Amino acid sequence: MLLTLQNFLSHSVDESIKWQSFSAQLNADVYVESPLEGVLIFRPTGNLPQQKHIVLSSGIHGNETAPMEICNQLIADIASGKLKISHALMFIFGNLPAIKQQTRFIEENLNRLFAPNIEGDSLEVPRAKALMQQVSAFFKDATGERYHYDLHTAIRASKNEKFAVYPHLHGKAHSKTELQFMSDCGVNTILLSQSATTTFSYYSSRYHDAHAFTVELGKVKAFGQNNMNDFVQADKMLRHLIADRELTLSAYEDCPLEIYKVNQVINKHHADFKLHFSEDTANFTDYCAGTLLASESGAKYYAQQDGEAIVFPNENVAIGQRALLTVVPCEL
Repeated sequence: MLLTLQNFLSHSVDESIKWQSFSAQLNADVYVESPLEGVLIFRPTGNLPQQKHIVLSSGIHGNETAPMEICNQLIADIASGKLKISHALMFIFGNLPAIKQQTRFIEENLNRLFAPNIEGDSLEVPRAKALMQQVSAFFKDATGERYHYDLHTAIRASKNEKFAVYPHLHGKAHSKTELQFMSDCGVNTILLSQSATTTFSYYSSRYHDAHAFTVELGKVKAFGQNNMNDFVQADKMLRHLIADRELTLSAYEDCPLEIYKVNQVINKHHADFKLHFSEDTANFTDYCAGTLLASESGAKYYAQQDGEAIVFPNENVAIGQRALLTVVPCEL
């Protein structure tokens, strides 16, 4: 088992290994179990009052490697005893077939499938259902705070390299403590979602009342090509989150946060959908009001305000899916 945990990611995607669930006392302080392929749970031994329940997911898109490498090392360090845990902790490597093939997804974007009533014929649908079941079971008996950080890297470069999407809270207050944590992770750009979605972080936020974010840590690169020095702050704070009973965070007023809200959600309705800026245009590039951003049969989409910026542009998505967000600065 220790050999498995020293490189749990490799073990999860190795087609020569027949996966089997397991559970065991890892050492005197930690219990470990793997109830589903690519899913690993650590629990501190003993009755720790108000312990946090923390989900760290990565590989929801199979080619976003840096977060997987970070989580894989965290798992190895917990297994070796180098990293102590004070809270219940679930690691998820999401789209295993896509990770094996080093592609974003196999048939359908997994991060558009996290809805309790999801149906479909793609390979990703049963995986989404299984992951939702695991998260639900993990959070079911949580007495303390619940957290889910869904870790990604973006297809495009970004003017704001690290940023996070804060799911729509349906009237609940945004947590300044969570924004302090994001800032201390080196994530100083926060995008406030204005509507319900079917992303993994929204699922945990909406249905399990978890503090949740989709966290973009940089740009997509192949395994072995990430400069791990770029993720030192995030790695450091994740380790503190896992090990410390209480976190010490920078004061909110000292956090250099840039906060945006979604202004337009532009979906692709026709095969001729086209973006009117170059493929290497970075996320958070902003435009003057009236600038043509995208077009398709029967529709043109313009920037509505000066300073309106683009995020997650992708004209190659399936018809009916989001092809572009536009965002504008705001304050909490």
